[in-house]
Amino acid sequence: MTEIGNRMPLRYRFLRRFLQLQVGLVLYGVSMAMFIRADLGLDPWDVFHQGVSERTGLRFGWVVIITGAAVLLLWIPLRQRPGIGTVSNAIVVGLAVEAALAVIPPVDPLWARVLVLVAAVALNGIATASYIGAALGPGPRDGLMTGLARRFPRLSIRLVRTGLEITVLAVGWLLGGSVGLGTVVYALAIGPLTQAFLPLFTVRYRQPGAAPDVSDPHSPAGPAPVHP
Repeated sequence: MTEIGNRMPLRYRFLRRFLQLQVGLVLYGVSMAMFIRADLGLDPWDVFHQGVSERTGLRFGWVVIITGAAVLLLWIPLRQRPGIGTVSNAIVVGLAVEAALAVIPPVDPLWARVLVLVAAVALNGIATASYIGAALGPGPRDGLMTGLARRFPRLSIRLVRTGLEITVLAVGWLLGGSVGLGTVVYALAIGPLTQAFLPLFTVRYRQPGAAPDVSDPHSPAGPAPVHP
């Protein structure tokens, strides 16, 4: 990916990153739908989304979009700057999960649900690496995490992330969101999977002696997203 990126004209590099971002976000939405159909527990933010959906009657995908927009409003006092990926993230994932739920049927028996869960985790890792590697801006929830960490420098990003996820998980569970095996598997597997797939999707085109390019998530200028 590095050599290809170095040889591509600038406009094609951006086009490749933009397309990769959109594909990654769509796949992320599909993986969310697979988690729901497996019915073995969701990741913390989706437990929250599902809980709100259960209580309000709104469709899951629309709750994802509305939550993303609400979280973006919290960026204002934190002085976070959204990118193309941020806006796309807030919209595309919700539309993708809603479309996927319309075509993926409920799964049964238990062994089939476990297989769907495993496939969902793997696809989520690929999708996460894809949109992170495009480096066109963090998702709304990621920006909230990094913004809080900058606002309160004594708190590490890990601590802020853990606090946010415990909070949304607890609220989502109280609202009726699904917590279970999938929640645990996601927590244990998504980090290593994303790390494994990230080199395949990272677009690097740093010239010798040039400043670090923001398309490199491992550079000081690069993002560190966690969740769309």
